[in-house]
This record gives sequence, C-alpha cells and structure tokens, in this order.
Amino acid sequence: MAAQVVTERHGRVLLIRMNRPSKRNAINAATTAALDAALNELDDNPDIWCGVLSGGPQHFCAGTDLVEGPGERTTRGGRYGVVDRSRTKPLVAAVEGFAYGGGLELALASDVVVAGRSARFGLPEVTHGVVANAGALFRAHLPLPLNIAKQMLLTGRPINTDRAYSCGFVNEIVDDGTAEQSAIATAQQIAANAPVAVQATLHAVDTIVRGDDDRGWAVTSEAEDKVRASHDFQEGLLAFGEKRPPQWQGK
Repeated sequence: MAAQVVTERHGRVLLIRMNRPSKRNAINAATTAALDAALNELDDNPDIWCGVLSGGPQHFCAGTDLVEGPGERTTRGGRYGVVDRSRTKPLVAAVEGFAYGGGLELALASDVVVAGRSARFGLPEVTHGVVANAGALFRAHLPLPLNIAKQMLLTGRPINTDRAYSCGFVNEIVDDGTAEQSAIATAQQIAANAPVAVQATLHAVDTIVRGDDDRGWAVTSEAEDKVRASHDFQEGLLAFGEKRPPQWQGK
C-alpha cells in the first residue's frame, strides 16, 4: 500500500504531500496519523525552517473520508493532525483542484495559500447534513469577507481561485500543475530569512489572530453535537453512501 503522506526535503523546506489521489486525498485515520507525524517533524527538526502542504498535481483534499472517517484527533495536531496545532514554523498550502470541506480547513490552518488557476474552494458540509468541524466556523471569516464565508458555509457552493484571490484568501494564482513548485519557492523565500525572527513573528500574529480559538472549538463542538443528534445527520450519511439526494426532515 502506498504511503498516505510523503515528505521531501528541499533545503530548509519540508514538503508534505497527501497521497490518496484515488480518493481526492480524503482524510482517513492513516492520513491523520501521517500528517501529524510530518507536522511534528516540521516543528521539531531545527534544520527545517518552513513547510509546504500539498495534495499533488490533481487535488488538494476533498476533506474527511465519509466512509472510513478521519480517525482520532492527535495529541499535538488535533483534527487531521494539523488544524488544532500551535505551529512554531510557517506552513504554505499548495492547492490544485478541490479544497473542499476539511481540505479548505487545512488551507485555513496554513499561513500562505498558493493555488492553481482551476482550483476550487468549498465548504459543502451542510449538503451532507453535517457542519464544518475543523475550524471553518470561526476561521473562514478571517481571510474572507464575513458574507462570503457565510455564503460558503450556508449554501455549500464553492468559489473559484479568482474569487478566492480577490477576497484575499489566496495569496498567489499560478498555472495549473505548478502550485507545489511555486509554494516551495515561496517557502524558500521565507526560509531565507532569520528563523528566530520568522518564528517570533508567526507566534505574535497567531497569538492575536487565534487567541479566541478555544471558544471557537467549543462553539463548533456544540453545533456538531446538535447535528449528530438529528435525524438529518443519519439521512445525510445514508444518502451519501447510496449516492442519492438526501430527504431532509428538519429534525
């Protein structure tokens, strides 16, 4: 079986590439564990100064594997081994194809987003009878205008790269198939700077921007508990498995 996540060193940069192309990099338990291990390496290795999170040339990540589930939260990284993490080093997301659901939340947990021209960003959880539970409920409105974040969360409708760039979420648009290479170049620019200054800067910014994360996770848990207790939650999972439109009952 191929590794769920592969890593490569590019000088001071660690490339972390999700590797489930047949599942559009949907995250199962093995992927969560592998991402956690890779992010631990990024944080703990003093010779690595910046990271790149990629899904390869076709798709970034379609979110949680709704059949297998994402596995348990990890001690250091939380959901997916990534999104609850207090990182000490910058992370650049290289997005091609889909960044949906948890995939978009992985990008939200990164510091810089480089995207291929045809990439698409979406939060389709409500279309499956669930809620975004990996940070989007309280992070999407930070890089995106509030009304755009609400539209994505409430309709499940994705936006394209141009829209994400004009809103300020995507930092750089590149030709399809070159996002990973371009993200590595950006990470190398970051890693060319003084690491103590970069890490102190990241810590200072995150202390302010993510200072209310504990409340955000608590509110997310409340929303998730309410949804999981509903009939519509079970119907959403059943409809997904049976590949049919769900029949919501509002209870």
